[in-house]
Amino acid sequence: MSDVFAVDLGLDLAPTVPSAVLDHLRLHLGLDADEGGRGEEDEFLDVVPLLAERGPAARIGGVLTGELVRAGEYWCLTARQEIHAELLPDLESLAEMLAINARTEGVIGQVRFYEDEIPELLVNRSGTLVRLPLQAAGLPGSV
Repeated sequence: MSDVFAVDLGLDLAPTVPSAVLDHLRLHLGLDADEGGRGEEDEFLDVVPLLAERGPAARIGGVLTGELVRAGEYWCLTARQEIHAELLPDLESLAEMLAINARTEGVIGQVRFYEDEIPELLVNRSGTLVRLPLQAAGLPGSV
């Protein structure tokens, strides 16, 4: 048995997102922190890239991916990753940073233990990350 979690993120970042946040996110995606070449990666030396894996997933099936794309005035992030349990606190910190800088409210992602069927939603509520555990519906025919 493994302590792996499936992580899915999908959100747009506000046009006002600070460049330091984008640099931090790029490091998590396995990209250069600064597209402009300022070389400020030293402040992020202890960052473990949480969204950098690509290719077939080992436990959760499907493909691991992570993309950050500019869409006019704002940035779009989509990621699907396998995260070991010991990195969950780092993932929560990253998700909190994303919620603060999200363009819209609502679901920005989900986390699921790889053997479970039901995820926990990551929800942005006015810039605050809320973890919303889901529950299985009752038996067929129940209300």
